[in-house]
Amino acid sequence: MSTDFLPGNQLTLLESGAEYFPALLAEIDSAQQEIHLETYIFEDDLTGQVVAAALANASRRGVAVRLLVDGFGARGFEVGLGADLVAAGVELLVYRPEMGRVMLRRHRLRRLHRKLSVFDGRVAFVGGINVIDDMNTPHQVPPRFDYAVRIEGPLVRRVHYALRHLWRLVRWSVLGRRPPPPVPLHLPNLKSGEVMAGFLIRDNLRHRHDIELAYLAAIDAAQHEVLIANAYFLPGFRFRSTLIRAAKRGVRVTLLLQGRIEYVLLHYASFSLYGLLLAAGVHIVEYRISFLHAKVAVIDGEWATVGSSNIDPFSLLLAREANIVVRDRGFATELQASLQQAMTQGGEEIDAAELARRPWYARVVSRIAYAAVRFLMGMTGYLRREFRGESPSHKRRR
Repeated sequence: MSTDFLPGNQLTLLESGAEYFPALLAEIDSAQQEIHLETYIFEDDLTGQVVAAALANASRRGVAVRLLVDGFGARGFEVGLGADLVAAGVELLVYRPEMGRVMLRRHRLRRLHRKLSVFDGRVAFVGGINVIDDMNTPHQVPPRFDYAVRIEGPLVRRVHYALRHLWRLVRWSVLGRRPPPPVPLHLPNLKSGEVMAGFLIRDNLRHRHDIELAYLAAIDAAQHEVLIANAYFLPGFRFRSTLIRAAKRGVRVTLLLQGRIEYVLLHYASFSLYGLLLAAGVHIVEYRISFLHAKVAVIDGEWATVGSSNIDPFSLLLAREANIVVRDRGFATELQASLQQAMTQGGEEIDAAELARRPWYARVVSRIAYAAVRFLMGMTGYLRREFRGESPSHKRRR
């Protein structure tokens, strides 16, 4: 699988909510025909209330507003802000409503983790930022650190199609019949800039491994530097092996990972890989000044990706995800500079000596956590060969 890059796009890198939400609100306020928005979390906090009010206002002035939220990430949204939006004329759907928190059903972990929006078919946003205030973080350690990209140009069509396609599928599942397609828009396909970019999704049908394979191809081709920032990092065998091969052939491989504990299981399971990666020459930097939520990478100062996909079994094997992949030196340089600043201001590099100083019980907990993740994936029927430590077959690669 190779990424299908389209030329002629204009991209704006947005760092965290301070840059993202003003840009998003500006597009909501200027939309004239249609707004499509997908998000995993839509929180009833100050930011969520402002975004909800803007969507309601757009609907009242005659804009077709379609909002899709995840049933787990946005639990309770339907009876809170969602009810107000429906009253204002917004079309609201919930992806896989959460029916019970105790039962561990096979499909429960298949979540909508994408963060996408399109306005009048002319501007799109792709990234990892939910509708939640950056200051609303676990243990009150703000602000959350993340990225999104504003897109103009031919690539908007692909994002728009992905949003509309999933909207119809969810409506079909809710109504029990295939709904008619939304009224078609006359979408511009005009060149807006000079950037080459592609749009990748992960689903449970034709695009199961597209995002992962794009990462692997870029890392395999790396000659100088691989810089990955990922909030929840627990790669399978093949991803780990690709990173290790790159480091051993002289590529500087740096991982910027979450240093604070948000989800205990994933945090300690990720820690179990540190020794293996450090021994191979991979550099690990923990982001400790606040909560890292980014899912981005820069390779050789030219290839870059920004999106919703973590490098863990939940994102790579279960959830619906979406990333933009960019081949442009200017964009990659901007993202790399932002990541370097984040590491300088809020990161701490972990070396073998630091790892050895950590208490013995932390290593024991990390092994237990890793085994627990494997058990969880196995119980839900999604324990793939790459997470058990075997390389996936070529048949899976398509």
